[in-house]
Amino acid sequence: MAAAQAAADAAGAVIRPHFRGAVAADLKADQSPVTIADRDAELAMRAVLEQLCPECGILGEEFGLVRPEARLRWVLDPIDGTRAFITGRPTFGTLVGLLDGDAPLVGIIDQPVTGERWIGATGRPTSFSGPLGGRVGTRACADLALAELSCTSPEMLGPSLPAFQRLAGRVRRNYWGGDCYAYGLLALGQIDVIVECDLKPWDWAALLPVIAGAGGIVTDWRGQALRVDGDGRVIAVGDPGLLAGVVAALQDG
Repeated sequence: MAAAQAAADAAGAVIRPHFRGAVAADLKADQSPVTIADRDAELAMRAVLEQLCPECGILGEEFGLVRPEARLRWVLDPIDGTRAFITGRPTFGTLVGLLDGDAPLVGIIDQPVTGERWIGATGRPTSFSGPLGGRVGTRACADLALAELSCTSPEMLGPSLPAFQRLAGRVRRNYWGGDCYAYGLLALGQIDVIVECDLKPWDWAALLPVIAGAGGIVTDWRGQALRVDGDGRVIAVGDPGLLAGVVAALQDG
């Protein structure tokens, strides 16, 4: 836990000076944007973890995998929501996760600009700190018709968009945007369901302990446990009673 928080602190120190500055964005091979803040923040996290946990593997979005043979693996996303970061929106975050194989052990969602931080660990209640208010605990909402649904963008859904639209037609409201910050809000009971596609391990590894420790659950679109070699389709629900209805709506038709 101390190592995870130290890594998040190191990333925040790099990211904050660049926020709402003149940051140039390059395009990666998958056409997603990347900035000097992404790269330097990941390097700062790696330096901390190499010092504190030299026996662990490290997988990061920007610089790949070291020590693939290690059973314990840190999984890092320096800026989850680079598009939001580039456009000055504070709905992004730094993700620090620790996996034992496919099983999540530790997760941090850190918003370095607003000063909000969610800390999760297997078997422990999630903790939250920040100046904007909010209390950890997912919202009781077993009725899909009353649920608040969120997804980062329709573009990420690709050919799964019609399935998502079926689900969106059965909930109270649907919102776009948020990246990892939306998962933090779900852990605070502000959002009930998040359904997304094309998430990589560095996008979801840190989220699972945070959501679980707040009372929710994160699965794939079949309601099964996420795997590093999975298809990247993710469901998060605050009230576990919603999961079956969400899975059914996505599979209908």
